[in-house]
Amino acid sequence: MKLKPYSTYEELQAYIENQFDYLQMQDDTLNIGFSKRTLQRDIKEIRNVFGIDIEFSKSNKGYFISQNKNENMNFQRMMEAFDMFNSLNLAQDLTPFIHLEKRRPQGTENLYGLLHSIKNRLKIEFTYQKFWDDELSQRIVEPYALKEFKNRWYIIAKDSKDNEIKSFALDRLTQLEISKHTFVYPKNYSVEENYRYCFGIISPNGESPQDIILAFDPFQGKYIKTLPLHDSQVILIDNSEEIRIKLRLCLTHDFLMELLSFGEYLKVIEPKILADKVKKSHEKAYKHY
Repeated sequence: MKLKPYSTYEELQAYIENQFDYLQMQDDTLNIGFSKRTLQRDIKEIRNVFGIDIEFSKSNKGYFISQNKNENMNFQRMMEAFDMFNSLNLAQDLTPFIHLEKRRPQGTENLYGLLHSIKNRLKIEFTYQKFWDDELSQRIVEPYALKEFKNRWYIIAKDSKDNEIKSFALDRLTQLEISKHTFVYPKNYSVEENYRYCFGIISPNGESPQDIILAFDPFQGKYIKTLPLHDSQVILIDNSEEIRIKLRLCLTHDFLMELLSFGEYLKVIEPKILADKVKKSHEKAYKHY
């Protein structure tokens, strides 16, 4: 079925019928019983289970998914996970053709409890171990939000030990306990605004964002165009010699590490302080050889 914002009942019915063979591969007991009554029932079930609202537009004469920007992002991630789950489930006998990365659990077993404590403003306690520290520490925090970066999840929270807002990696967090003690979310703090000009998980700590201009070779630039480094990315030059972009970001360690990963395929044009940092890092790496 052609992708478009609005689909008629007849188009939905035709799509289900066309997909019947594929659906039976996953459940051979499945029978098609598609009607307007079952469609309304399914729409209600989708809303209850997945939180996705499907509505009918009289003016456009079709069904559509009603969502704002944040809901759209959540929906896209959910569909990606759903597609992956279905593909792997369908391909159980095709393991020679599917090669997955060997990954350790990322602490996602605590996601539900953390979301519950964030929504209900409940303090939490957990055991935490930093990557650079062998000692375990006990933390009592006020959880504000969850944040993802490079396939890792973090809880953004105010640490009661020093009243500082920090990020804690979920894969370093154990023995989570949700207390009955509530907290008041600070009126002058916004996780989104705090990380607006950040690449990664490191907070800018009062540092002002800067205009950054980067030049990539045409081949690497294609990846940068299809998967931007940041929301602020703007393309300045796009030709056979280079792809030059402009960003507005704070110069955090996470961002520096990302730039170094591009090696010879990147040149920092501005600011000079960032270009000097990249150059110095490459010079140190060269000395290892």
